[in-house]
Amino acid sequence: MILDNRGLEPPQPMMRTLAKLEELEAGQTLIIINDRRPMFLFEQLDELGYIYLTEQQEDGSYRVTISRKAG
Repeated sequence: MILDNRGLEPPQPMMRTLAKLEELEAGQTLIIINDRRPMFLFEQLDELGYIYLTEQQEDGSYRVTISRKAG
C-alpha cells in the first residue's frame, strides 16, 4: 500500500498516515512518500510499535516503509 503525501501541509501527512496505519493488517506494509522527513511521525511510530525504514529520494522527498513489529 502506497500513500503519497507530497504537496500537503502539516499536519495532513501525519494524520493521513496514522489513519491508513489503522487499516493495516498484520504482515502488510505501508509506504509513504513525503516532501520532508517526518520527524514527528517517527515518535508516533515508536510509541505505537511500528518499525520503519526511511530513504531520501533523488527529488528530495522521503520514502518511509512502515510495518508492524512481529509479536
